[in-house]
Amino acid sequence: MPLLNLGILAHVDAGKTSLTERLLHSVGVIDEIGSVDAGTTRTDTLALERRRGITIKSAVVSFPVDDVTVNLIDTPGHPDFIAEVERVLGVLDGAVLVVSAVEGVQAQTRVLMRTLRRLAIPTLVFVNKIDRRGAREEDVLRELARRLGVAVAPMGRTAGLGTREAAFTPGAGPAALDALADHDDDLLTAYVENTVSPDRLRTALVEQTRQCLVHPVYFGSAVTGAGVDALVGGIKELLPAADGDPGGPLSGTVFKVERGPAGEKIAYARIFSGTLRVRAPVAFGYGRGQGFGDAGRDDLGDACREGKVTAVSVFEHGADVRRDAVPAGRIAKLWGLADIRIGDALGCPRKADSHFFAPPTLETVVVPGSGTDPRALHGALTQLAEQDPLIGLRHDQVRREISVSLYGEVQKEVVQSTLADEYGLDVTFRETTPLCVERPVGTGAAVEFNAKDPNPFLATVGLRVAPAPEGTGVSFALEVELGSMPYAFFKAVEDTVRETLGQGLHGWRIPDCAVTMTHSGYSPRQSHAHQGFDKSMSSTGYDFRGLTPLVLIEALRRAGTRVHEPMHRFRIEAPADTLGALLPVLAGLGAVPGATETRGETCVLEGAVPAARVHELEQRLPGLTRGEGELESAFDHYAPVTRGAVPERARTDHNPLNRKEYLLNVTRRMGSRAD
Repeated sequence: MPLLNLGILAHVDAGKTSLTERLLHSVGVIDEIGSVDAGTTRTDTLALERRRGITIKSAVVSFPVDDVTVNLIDTPGHPDFIAEVERVLGVLDGAVLVVSAVEGVQAQTRVLMRTLRRLAIPTLVFVNKIDRRGAREEDVLRELARRLGVAVAPMGRTAGLGTREAAFTPGAGPAALDALADHDDDLLTAYVENTVSPDRLRTALVEQTRQCLVHPVYFGSAVTGAGVDALVGGIKELLPAADGDPGGPLSGTVFKVERGPAGEKIAYARIFSGTLRVRAPVAFGYGRGQGFGDAGRDDLGDACREGKVTAVSVFEHGADVRRDAVPAGRIAKLWGLADIRIGDALGCPRKADSHFFAPPTLETVVVPGSGTDPRALHGALTQLAEQDPLIGLRHDQVRREISVSLYGEVQKEVVQSTLADEYGLDVTFRETTPLCVERPVGTGAAVEFNAKDPNPFLATVGLRVAPAPEGTGVSFALEVELGSMPYAFFKAVEDTVRETLGQGLHGWRIPDCAVTMTHSGYSPRQSHAHQGFDKSMSSTGYDFRGLTPLVLIEALRRAGTRVHEPMHRFRIEAPADTLGALLPVLAGLGAVPGATETRGETCVLEGAVPAARVHELEQRLPGLTRGEGELESAFDHYAPVTRGAVPERARTDHNPLNRKEYLLNVTRRMGSRAD
């Protein structure tokens, strides 16, 4: 039976969850349509989703269309959850992008279409809410072509726009043929000669839709059901079915992880090749940490692990059904893999598993409320972080605080609500601050020698640090012979270097840096008769792990570092006569202007703005533009902090910036060495 893994995407409030309910009702999966306002929808299961009427976590539900089984994935629409959307896109065969007939193309619509095109996912467009006052047809079609920069093929005409009787009559007309002929010379010739048959038109439509050359557009209403049957037909006929060889090597991707009633992990995975069987050994973990930005996490290694799936369910006819195996093409829920995480590959990793998600750019401290157990809070936040690898946790043992990295203020509300609803924990947050990074300014070197004051460790470590191109990460090289001391000591130095670079001179992570080991030395293993190994006279990994932070921080001091803050690229579309009011405000927010373009009565401004000021810009924009301004923003790059004091971040390590304090902390932790 053919399978289609379908995503529904939209700007927030465009009506995609309502469309999901209507689709399920139209194919007979549910008897009664749920209401977003009443909190009775099938896919919005979180308490906050029902209260706010927004989708936060992706949800999967299945329905049949004749002989095709469709696994439909409802995705978040709010920009704070774009990473959740992008994770889902990697497992889709096709998508439906929902646009409001009243509001038209909005900021998130543009972001989503760019991503769909980058990943080459065949996409249909459903223009919803044609029954609402102010609904438009021709204007929206022009917006789709102009603002999304895509070829659109209208799949019919509307009647009675803006009324409860609004209807959609399917049928590809001249406008669709125009769009198709632009990509097909033979079709263009037949078009000119007026010899295009319905079959030829249908064949071109299928081919070009699946090649992402054109995007068929349907109009309708999720509330009244107008146009939905035509959309269902388009989903079946125009979008490609899932492929993959069930007999090939196992390859899959985990795109969601949740906890069951008993606290067990449940992984949602798409199987691209092979067949996953219950109780059979399965390797996983190749994808861990690949392409998920950095998010301040140090625990996303790429080691492969092995486990056994204890139970499997697939999605059929609106429910999940237990099975003994999952073949290629299907999406399934998996039990039994306790160490599984979002982004993990199952079996052989695919190149497509590596997607880049912009890192969170904001951070806040979680403050436990009265009566909230800090240990319970720590456990709950750890579980939330494992369900979303882009939520980075930072533990400050000295101040007994936990910081969480975020994309925006709505995400903060989600964390607060989830802790209250699912864990019974009351929390508040401190003010949100930008999540900066540090970069070396120049080159610096330092060395400490074994058995020479003031070095208390039985080790020689010399390190040189230098800037590295942005995005290249941390490199570690040797200028000493690899055989000059045991490999384990080199490994201890390298691991400690990478860990120490998590907090630079100002407390921020150093993401890109070239580190070279210039000196090495150790005390060979010493032993006494009948007493065995004497660690007071012999170097151990402890010596190298203890000395390395002191040497590295001194090298960084000599090189110097500069703090860089996250910058968002922005695009504002607003009435041209409001430009005079906008520019001074942007300057006051530290924005760096780019291109400015006037299109009739509308102006488009582009540039960069500090991530810390995006929320304020969102709040002020309506008042500056009579409610007509539209803002689109996303993380773009880090830029040196040039305004105000250099931001400092409290340290959570043993503070190698203060040698005396560091040695006391390390000694207290590791225990004193015997003389």
